[in-house]
Amino acid sequence: MAKHCLMVGAGLSGAVIGRVLAEAGHQVTVADARPHVAGNCHTTRDAATGVMVHVYGPHIFHTDDAEVWDYVNGFETFLPYKNRVKTTSQGAVYSLPVNLHTINQFFGKTLRPDEARAFIEGKADRSISDPQTFEEQALRFVGPELYEAFFKGYTLKQWGCSPTELPASILKRLPVRFNYDDNYFFHRFQGMPENGYTALVERILDHPGITVRLNTAVSRAEAGDYDHVFYSGPIDGWFGYELGRLGYRTLDFERFDYQGDWQGCAVMNYGDVDVPWTRITEHKHFAPWEEHDGSVLYREFSRECGPEDIPYYPIRLVAEKAILADYVARAEAEPNVTFVGRLGTYRYLDMDVTIREALDCGRRYLAALDAGERMPAFAVDPL
Repeated sequence: MAKHCLMVGAGLSGAVIGRVLAEAGHQVTVADARPHVAGNCHTTRDAATGVMVHVYGPHIFHTDDAEVWDYVNGFETFLPYKNRVKTTSQGAVYSLPVNLHTINQFFGKTLRPDEARAFIEGKADRSISDPQTFEEQALRFVGPELYEAFFKGYTLKQWGCSPTELPASILKRLPVRFNYDDNYFFHRFQGMPENGYTALVERILDHPGITVRLNTAVSRAEAGDYDHVFYSGPIDGWFGYELGRLGYRTLDFERFDYQGDWQGCAVMNYGDVDVPWTRITEHKHFAPWEEHDGSVLYREFSRECGPEDIPYYPIRLVAEKAILADYVARAEAEPNVTFVGRLGTYRYLDMDVTIREALDCGRRYLAALDAGERMPAFAVDPL
């Protein structure tokens, strides 16, 4: 028997799960409090310049998941794009991630890969055998000079606390390359949707079984009107923040326009702590197949997320994890609600992982229906 399911949120999670269910013959309502679909990856054409603007900051698609890559390309053409980030630090411009060019330029050397590896190992603090903090991880692998220039100031601005207070896991892998590869990501598939992410999400939602309601906030009390709810909003918000608010960082954007090419690249980081912004993004460079005389740029400022702000990055330190555990226990007792996505599971997720989890979640719901089983509150354990 066909079910009527509600997706709270018209971002990637709600759109993809909704599409899976609609294609299986179920009725889907997708509701979002904002006036547009696509959540934080919403894009729009700037009227004055024609530039495709990433309204909530840049999103670059990269994945090793062939099914996810084929899935998004089934709705929108993805054109090649390599994310090549630059950083301004101590009065000079360098390439990121830290690579052989960065090392040679910074230290005034002409080292070959093996020489550079030995040179950096000589700089590293080998007394740190088991790094516990972000700072210890950086000092162990790159030494004090590169840490000060490229990691310390940026991290302090991004997270609003000392790198000594952040876990080592934030630097998940060796933050340096001993070759001249300046492609920010390692993944096999990398690109940008030709017509923007909003067009991609609109096409995913374009199905006769899906009804989209924008400018529509959904309360917990309305959940009983549907057979099942997939909730991609903040998990603490679903419960009215009764146990306290989970901590996030938010971003402020200071837009400015320019006639011409302002910085010559899409992303310029600023590693010095006395520069208040973390980076400047020049949006026309995210679509290198287009040509525009005018330019749209954002200065990004990171700060603590307040009640009225858009949450971006879950903090997930010890205090937040304790609150999260209490909300998870509440959620698991909630009938017919599954919490999904970045906000629903309080995890930082790249777009490809969000889509992968949404595909799996939708299919799991269909399998649960076939088996007469209850769909769990979480398709992926948020703890």
